[in-house]
Amino acid sequence: MSISELQKSAESRMNKSLDTLKTNLSKIRTGRAHAGILDQVNVDYYGSPVPVSQVAAVNVVDARTLSVQPWEKQMSGPIEKAIRESDLGLNPVSMGETIRVPMPALTEERRRDLAKVVKSEGEDAKVAVRNLRRDANDSFKKLLKDKEISEDDDRRAQDVIQKMTDRFVAEIDKVVTQKEAEIMTV
Repeated sequence: MSISELQKSAESRMNKSLDTLKTNLSKIRTGRAHAGILDQVNVDYYGSPVPVSQVAAVNVVDARTLSVQPWEKQMSGPIEKAIRESDLGLNPVSMGETIRVPMPALTEERRRDLAKVVKSEGEDAKVAVRNLRRDANDSFKKLLKDKEISEDDDRRAQDVIQKMTDRFVAEIDKVVTQKEAEIMTV
């Protein structure tokens, strides 16, 4: 593999780490209603577990309320049950054909716990990015040892990977800080 191929591979893998972090953070409840919060809630649909979003329209009514409109009337009960039994701590209320899901306010203690979880997720992402940097640098050293590149090329390649790592770590810090601010906002 050439230096540029290794750098592109490292960058795409670092991007995947960042995307994974963003996905994990989007699952953390902030006290604000957003349609994606029910994405991990599965409901039994003719014997198969499917996400709520595939059997109902999920809309945000206001900052603290979701509206779930099942596409089939008989799905109202199972959807309500699935939301109630999920680990999100939500208590849906059936209103005819529509299910309203009020978001309970987070306590200060719960906010601090969630902020710790966010920090932990951020640290895991940073470790993953740094491991990718190490892997890329090891690959460069192997190319150098096999005399496929010069020491100058090795040094330049390591500098590029370091700058890339710094950029991704800064982006991870930014995402974590935004999520913490979102959680701590009452």
